[in-house]
Amino acid sequence: MLRITSRSNPRLREVARLLASARDRRKAGKCVLEGEHLIGVCAERHGAPEVLVVADDCLGRSGVQALAARFADRTLVVPPALFGELATLPAGVGILALITAPRPAPAPPADFCLLLEDVQDPGNVGSMLRSAAAAGVAQVLLSRHCAFAWSPKVLRAAQGAHFHLALHEDADLPHWGAAFVAGGGTLVATVAHGGAPLFAATLAGRIAVAIGNEGAGLSPALLAIANRRVTIPMPGGTESLNAAAAAAVCLFECVRQRR
Repeated sequence: MLRITSRSNPRLREVARLLASARDRRKAGKCVLEGEHLIGVCAERHGAPEVLVVADDCLGRSGVQALAARFADRTLVVPPALFGELATLPAGVGILALITAPRPAPAPPADFCLLLEDVQDPGNVGSMLRSAAAAGVAQVLLSRHCAFAWSPKVLRAAQGAHFHLALHEDADLPHWGAAFVAGGGTLVATVAHGGAPLFAATLAGRIAVAIGNEGAGLSPALLAIANRRVTIPMPGGTESLNAAAAAAVCLFECVRQRR
């Protein structure tokens, strides 16, 4: 472990730069993980982080201490005040890591997929990833204008789900969807009105659920390809559900039927 007190340390400066700029994170294909839970899940499934930054006053915590000892050759120990300048979560989090965002190799479509088209709210994207991982989704495809899957807000909302999913960003969803349907899959478009009632639709077999932008919904191009449209019944009379809530309802109806 290397103890430092200066902001000018090159590795610390890189972490600070990436924390401050979503554009730089996306361009570099890197992300910053905050907290023992996220870092531990990542280490278990993807190995060592590039850099681990630990607040000196948190080294006494067993979880932080274990991670710092495991990756001692790449751990920077900094004073609490300096750590507080880096972290976006409260200072008590005590540990953060810089990693290269995992990029899965191109693969044939899985039997249970989630498509996110231009979902721009990071909290919604993170919640959807968390629901997808819990439901047993294998692949999540995100269109070019979705929130960056590896941003701090998405990571925070997903609570480690990233490391249980194959995430494919900047996907051409109409192209992918056409191939999925041609291969015998069912592309389920979620629509606010006019679809088959969700709980009456057949959602077993090879399924890809498509969730659209919070305001505009799914694009005409993706709707044209979908071979099933579903609408969530809302007897309470509200106009619509939050996109993340709608995704969870649809995914777990798929789980119910697939079981």
